[in-house]
Parts: sequence; structure tokens; C-alpha cells
Amino acid sequence: MGGLIIGHEVARALNVPFVFAERQEGTFTLRRGFGVEPDTPVAIVEDVFTTGRSTREVIDMLRGLGANVVAAGSIVDRGLTPGALPIPARSLLTLNVPAWAESDCPLCAKGLPLSTPGSRYQKPKTDS
Repeated sequence: MGGLIIGHEVARALNVPFVFAERQEGTFTLRRGFGVEPDTPVAIVEDVFTTGRSTREVIDMLRGLGANVVAAGSIVDRGLTPGALPIPARSLLTLNVPAWAESDCPLCAKGLPLSTPGSRYQKPKTDS
């Protein structure tokens, strides 16, 4: 859902229709009355590429509907392997943001707790 605004604005700038995919019971689908006609050229716009898994799932869903998926783009590429997508892909910014499987995580190996402090993060209270 993070790519909705940028996707909408890209479509508006190109003067083409905008639709978005969402997961329903674990599978991407077009809902809310959205659809694509067979052979319609489609570009996928994301906020972030990480592994490309969600983008590949959307490509497969759209191809299953007969769309001609021609390209994908994102604001940020945080680790997409070259060739990870079966279509051309470009990003405005590439960042080196390492990610590990739990078994390879250096913090886990040291027994350090993992946290994801965001805007709602509240520092735990201490007794001191």
C-alpha cells in the first residue's frame, strides 16, 4: 500500500488510468472495481524494492489477467538483486540496507534484542 500515492501521481503525470493491487487472503488481486483489459500495457510503481517478491506476485497476477506488464519502478531500491524481476526495473534512489536471515543476524548471534523504533516508539521504563 506504500506505493499508492506515488503510483497515482505517476499515472496522473502520464495521463493513464491508475489501479492498485492489494492482498486478499494472502494473494494479490484487483478489488474495489479495478480491472485491466487483456493486452493493456502496465507499469508497476512501488515505494520500495527489497527482494522483489511482492512485485513478482503482482506481475504474475496481472499477466494472469492478460495484461502486458512492461516495467516496474520504485522510489527506493534497498537491495533488489539485478535480474530479480522479469521486466525492466528502475529506482530513483539506491540504498545499501543490509538484511539477514535470523540464523545469520549479527545482533541475534550476540544475543542483543531487536527493535524497530518508529514514530510510536516509547522507550521502556527502567527502575532507576
